Amino acid sequence: MGKAKKIKVSKSGMTKIALADQIEDGSTAKYKNRQKTKVRMDDDDEYIDADLSLKILSQARKQKQELEKDEEEEQVGKNVSKGAIKKTVTTKLDNSTMSDDEDNDNYDDDDDNNMPDANDHKYCEQIELDPEEERALEMFKPSVTKVTLSLGDMIKNAIDKKEAINNKISEKATDIVTQQSEAGDMNIVDLDPRVQAMYEGVGEVLTKYRSGKLPKAFKLIPNLRNWEQILYLTQPEKWSAAAMYQATRIFASNLKEKMAQRFYNLVLLPRIRDDLDEYKRLNFHLYQALKKSLFKPAAFMKGILLPLLESGNCTLREAVIIGSVVAKNSIPMLHSSAAMLKIAEMPYGGANSIFLRIFIDKKYALPYRAVDGVVHHFLQFERETRILPVLWHQAFLTFVQRYKSDISTEQKEALLELLKRQAHPTITPDIRRELQNAKCRDNEFMDSMNTE
Repeated sequence: MGKAKKIKVSKSGMTKIALADQIEDGSTAKYKNRQKTKVRMDDDDEYIDADLSLKILSQARKQKQELEKDEEEEQVGKNVSKGAIKKTVTTKLDNSTMSDDEDNDNYDDDDDNNMPDANDHKYCEQIELDPEEERALEMFKPSVTKVTLSLGDMIKNAIDKKEAINNKISEKATDIVTQQSEAGDMNIVDLDPRVQAMYEGVGEVLTKYRSGKLPKAFKLIPNLRNWEQILYLTQPEKWSAAAMYQATRIFASNLKEKMAQRFYNLVLLPRIRDDLDEYKRLNFHLYQALKKSLFKPAAFMKGILLPLLESGNCTLREAVIIGSVVAKNSIPMLHSSAAMLKIAEMPYGGANSIFLRIFIDKKYALPYRAVDGVVHHFLQFERETRILPVLWHQAFLTFVQRYKSDISTEQKEALLELLKRQAHPTITPDIRRELQNAKCRDNEFMDSMNTE
C-alpha cells in the first residue's frame, strides 16, 4: 500500500487541496450538516380537535361562497339594469377577441377568414342592365305585393288579442284555459317591471356593441317561452351589425327550426333589406349573419329565401347578394330541391331566375319531381307575349346544360317547341344544340333493358 498523503496546512490556517481533488469535489454534491430549528408548542398551548377544525373550514368556505355570490349579483345588476357601458371597444370583430363564454352555441366559426371584406365587391356582381332589359323586368313585376308584418306589429296584435280574451272572460265568466288557447302562437306574459327594465338596458348595450362579451341575460332569451316578447323589448331594429351577427349565432344554435324561422323572418330579413336599401351594399357582419343562418337550412329557406321572393318586390341586388351566400355554402339536396319547386311555382320575376340558376349550378342529383317542376316552369312561357329578360334565357341554358339527360323525350320535344316561340339571338342556339344532342332518361332506361 502506498503512503497516505499529508495535508499541508498553511500558516494562515487554510488547508491546501490539490486541483484534481477540487474538481472531483465540485462535480459531486455534498451533504451539509444543517441544523433545523423546530418550533414546539409550550405546555400551555391547546390543540384543536380534527372535527372542530373541519367545521370551522366548512363554515369559512360557505361564507366565502356567499360573499362571492353577492358580489356577482351586484355586478350584474349594475351592468344590466343601468344599461351603461363606460368603455366603448372599437377594435375589429375577430376570432381572437371572442370570449370563451360565446362557445356555448354549438356552431363553429370555420371559413370566417374566407369571407369577403366590407369594401370588397367580388362577392356582389355589378348588375348593369340596358333600358330594354329594365323595361322587360318591369313588365314581369307582380302588381300585388305581399305585406309582411314586423315583430312589433305581431307583438301588438297578440297583446290586443289577449286583452280582448281577458275582457270576454270577465264579461262571460267562461273557462280561462280554453279562451287563452285562442290567443295564437305568440306567448304574451305580464312581465315584472324589473325584468322589463333589465332587457331594455340590454337593448341599449346592443346598440353600441362592437365586439367582446354579450350580456348573460341576452343569452337566456332562446330558453324562454315568451322569447319573442322579450326580444321585442331589446329593440332589434336598433342593434348594431356586429350584435345582429352574434344574435344570429346564438339563435341559430339554440332555437328549434320553427322558432329560428320566425327569428330569420321577423328580425334578420328586414334588417338585411333595410341595410341594402339604404347603403346599396350589405354590411360585412350582416353577410356573416346570413352565412350563419344556413346552420338550419330549412329555417333559412322558409324564413328568408321564400318570403323574399313571395313579397314580389325583391330587387336584383338583393337576389345576387343573398344568392352568393347560397352559392358559396353547402346545402342539403332535399332542402334545395324543395326550394326549387317552390320558386318554380311562384309568379315570375327576375330574382326567380337568379336563384334557379344558382341552385342548378350546384349540380345536385335532383329527383325527377324537381326536374319536372323546373321544366314546367319554363314551358308555361310558351304563350307569353311579353319579351322575356336575358336572366330567363340564362337560367334556361344552365338547366339544359346540367340536366339534359334527366328529362324525358316528350319534355325535350316540348322545350324545342318553346325555343321557336321564345328566342334569344345568342343564347337560344346554344340551348337548341344541347337539347338536340341530349340522351333522355327514358332512352337510357330502354338501353339498359336491352343490354340485360
